[in-house]
Amino acid sequence: METNVRLPPCAFAALDRVAARWGTSRDATARRLLSEHVQAQEDRAPDDRLTHISTVLRYPPLGKRAPAPRTARPLRLRAQPDLLERARAVSLRLPGQYARGHRDYQARTLTDAVMTAIATAEPIVDDFLEGLLPLLRQRAALGLWRLATAATATGPEREALNAARKAAEDGWPLEVSAEDFDGPDDEVPARMRRVQLVARILEEDVAWHAPGRFEVAANLARSSLTGPGAEDVEILLYEQAEDWQELYQDTLHADRERKKQLLAGTFEYYDFTGRGGTAVWRAERRVEQQDFETWLTSQPTGTAAARLITPPGWMLRKPESWHAHMPDHPAGEGDLPQPYEQWVAQGKVLCFPSQGRRVFWPLTPHPKAPGWTPVPGIEPVIAAAGHLRPDQLSAFIEAVFIDWAHEFEDDVSGQITLRLPVDRAVEFGLLTLEDQHAHMAAARTQTLQLMDAIIEEFRQDDPLDVDRIEQLCKARGRSQEFGRLAREYDARIGSKFRTVRPSWPWPGGSVAHTLLSGSSPRLLQCLAHWAHRNSIRILEESMENAWNRAFDRYGRQV
Repeated sequence: METNVRLPPCAFAALDRVAARWGTSRDATARRLLSEHVQAQEDRAPDDRLTHISTVLRYPPLGKRAPAPRTARPLRLRAQPDLLERARAVSLRLPGQYARGHRDYQARTLTDAVMTAIATAEPIVDDFLEGLLPLLRQRAALGLWRLATAATATGPEREALNAARKAAEDGWPLEVSAEDFDGPDDEVPARMRRVQLVARILEEDVAWHAPGRFEVAANLARSSLTGPGAEDVEILLYEQAEDWQELYQDTLHADRERKKQLLAGTFEYYDFTGRGGTAVWRAERRVEQQDFETWLTSQPTGTAAARLITPPGWMLRKPESWHAHMPDHPAGEGDLPQPYEQWVAQGKVLCFPSQGRRVFWPLTPHPKAPGWTPVPGIEPVIAAAGHLRPDQLSAFIEAVFIDWAHEFEDDVSGQITLRLPVDRAVEFGLLTLEDQHAHMAAARTQTLQLMDAIIEEFRQDDPLDVDRIEQLCKARGRSQEFGRLAREYDARIGSKFRTVRPSWPWPGGSVAHTLLSGSSPRLLQCLAHWAHRNSIRILEESMENAWNRAFDRYGRQV
């Protein structure tokens, strides 16, 4: 298999020195170094695996922060796919980084493996890396990163972290299940558990990323990981004991002068408040997902049949006879146990991973014998999930339980709505053709109104930019062209445009209860599909609202 990683010139120079010493080609040298590195890493405990300082500092940078001309260039790697996957698995991934996604959030696991492999055999040095401790244990690198996140924490993040710290200092329990709290007397302990879990996930998994955070990480590294004391600091970052905890809190609550030092050298002003608000939202959502899966797999006795999920604020209702079962069989080990494997193959049950185990849903007590059996008539609902990955099935099941007819006391009712395309509503006899035409006309009117609002915003933003306004006016009525021009002219303003699709609000309850009412299989499959799609839309809108609320509450701040 062949792939590329982008390395700075100093890494190529170090690799070539090793190749000359070994008398091998650059390609063979890189492959041997990577193979030896992976084997050595796999023999270490995860915390003790090594990473190169450039990974936690994201050097060389991309985008606006990159030097001109761009100095990093690709190194071609020819290696077995298994070796590349093993290399990625033992490399550093910072909290909030993913294999794919926005550039700021992309992990560089294979680049880290190659840089660390080269640096183990030969120093990698240029003006930026000069003097820095080159190799860190991964736990130490994460300790440095957490200090950078503390220095750049926004108002929403500091509020969440401070609440968790106070709950821990007051002695509220954390290592308990959400199902241990089910009465009014448990409201405060449950809330204290939640704030601690949100903070833990915020620190360990859903951190936001931007070039400014890596600038701060570099400032911290240059002030502590250089010179004779660098090894001692690496130990402090690795152990994360009391002295590190004090340093973390001092950094989180740094005064103006200290904050100025930490942010020195950032190449432009950043306003991260929105990113901080959405990071807290993602942490809260992760807690809700974990608690939902615990609720889903709870045994029948004493299990509540309704649950409010916040965010985004929808009400779930599961039929009391529907359950999820988690056999004593770890996920990823061997074939599925019987009869579950047969039920999955027949499209009667879904299987998804949770807490390191396989979960099968939906099951109901067998009417004539001990044990479980698939829910009768569930096949259309299962079919609607046929295109989803196993890790997406928990969210699909959540959507099946959303009570779309629930009446809320606050203003979320308009958001928690299952909207069906009008042509599908006509197909199932829920609308007439006349109704369809009326909905289509209304959607067209709303789209034109949104175009007019976008044009007006461009006019207010720059009244003298007559050419762009004229081009937008000419494109009015042609959604695809209008949206392209608006985003091209100004990404911030253009991103507000969308084509309004004609849709009809489903007036019934959850998909699960619609099945129990005896609806047709085709309608059930359609409802399940669109319930999941609508749930994704609602979650996106809820996270966007968290972004806006963060600015409303905390203003513009780091």
